[in-house]
Amino acid sequence: MTSSAAFSAAPHSDASAATAKSYTRGAMLPELLASRILILDGAMGTMIQRYKLDEARYRGERFKDFTRDVKGNNELLSLTQPRIISEIHEQYLAAGADIIETNTFGATVVAQADYGMEALAAEMNAESARLARAACDKYSTPEKPRFVAGAIGPTPKTASISPDVNDPGARNITFDELRQAYYEQAKALLEGGVDLFLVETIFDTLNAKAALFALDELFEDTGELLPIMISGTVTDASGRILSGQTVEAFWNSLRHAKPLTFGLNCALGAALMRPYIAELAKLCDTYVSCYPNAGLPNPMSETGFDETPADTSGLLKEFAQAGLVNVAGGCCGTTPEHIAAIAEALAAVKPRRWPGQYRDAA
Repeated sequence: MTSSAAFSAAPHSDASAATAKSYTRGAMLPELLASRILILDGAMGTMIQRYKLDEARYRGERFKDFTRDVKGNNELLSLTQPRIISEIHEQYLAAGADIIETNTFGATVVAQADYGMEALAAEMNAESARLARAACDKYSTPEKPRFVAGAIGPTPKTASISPDVNDPGARNITFDELRQAYYEQAKALLEGGVDLFLVETIFDTLNAKAALFALDELFEDTGELLPIMISGTVTDASGRILSGQTVEAFWNSLRHAKPLTFGLNCALGAALMRPYIAELAKLCDTYVSCYPNAGLPNPMSETGFDETPADTSGLLKEFAQAGLVNVAGGCCGTTPEHIAAIAEALAAVKPRRWPGQYRDAA
């Protein structure tokens, strides 16, 4: 087990290593991560469910005559119900979140094709970023600055896995199609005012590579350089992501992107996620993030998950005390109550120090 004591033998130089890049936005993040554990927000979908929106409210006046059902297209709500999205952001900020995610998990042309709304993807991203930006600006103080993470999800299509069990070589999307979709999304998020990008819930490393390639292109085209968070999803007890990699292989496949943080989210609750976070904590020469589900799914629960705020925060506190994390938050089933409990539980715990072999080399 990695412990905080293992990282205390030499002066801490994480911040100097992380700031080798000259970030044009989010430049304060490396220094903050070296000094304390940062808190990420919780689930957007779980909170939207609390509003019990029907088809008409998803459509709003603008899309009242749209020819296809749109209920469940949460990204559309940034256009039709912006007040609700802003309220959710503000609840997480009031709970203590340092970083909030834009409502753009599925705001690519690839994902929006399910609703026939591909043409709206760029607008969804730009407006979602502006809503999150306004909320962060409202809550930021010199003592506690807040940051907007442009959320980039995995898309419903995978570049590595065949959609046809009878044809292992079949693919329903190409790397270049993904790259173009991610570039459009990232460009709109940048224009909307995000401070960093979060490539999250990665189940296919090749999809993630397309997103990271698109971000590199965007930075080159615009002259901007923003921090990148990368977060994968271990889908079962095998300890692998869906496209087959262990967490060590996953890290080694993407470490070239030099992310500010690397970690895991979704699929598992904190208890089942712990061994994989502990492995990353020993491997990564960057900051480690962890935002698990509120346990395993339970359709009978109000949020669809069983863990209470006390449960989730207690588990993450143990992670922090063991020296495993630099960023903590929640994924599916977590609420502002969960985030408030996590923020309180981790407030006095020191952040993970980088493993000695990396710290000493820096």
